[in-house]
Amino acid sequence: MNIEDYREYCLSLGNDIEEKLPFQKFKSGEGVLVFYVSGHMFSFFDCNDFSVISLKCQPERIDDLKAQHDCIGNPYNESPKHWIGINPAEAPDDLLKELTRNSYEIVKAKYRKAAKSQSENKKKCVPLQPE
Repeated sequence: MNIEDYREYCLSLGNDIEEKLPFQKFKSGEGVLVFYVSGHMFSFFDCNDFSVISLKCQPERIDDLKAQHDCIGNPYNESPKHWIGINPAEAPDDLLKELTRNSYEIVKAKYRKAAKSQSENKKKCVPLQPE
């Protein structure tokens, strides 16, 4: 999959997705495009070197994915315990799409649950009435 097709796919996952170039102050990160859901990243890659896409992944899946697919390795600049790197030139499109959607769903679920919990905690707080 080429860079534009991948970008369009990421944006098609939901209307809650943002894309940014947040590392422009850093020489090695100025071309890193990041996709966010609920304010947290789920996919990123260097636009100048589209050889590794970093994606969030369930830790229990990572070793199996690496063993089954040569296109999957370590992520760029993230913890290999929770992230994978995938080579878009070598990966079948269906695998790349499935792992990208999976990453999106992991991040979306985690931060929506946290936001809901935080909102519920605010509702439970009853202000003290002045005497």
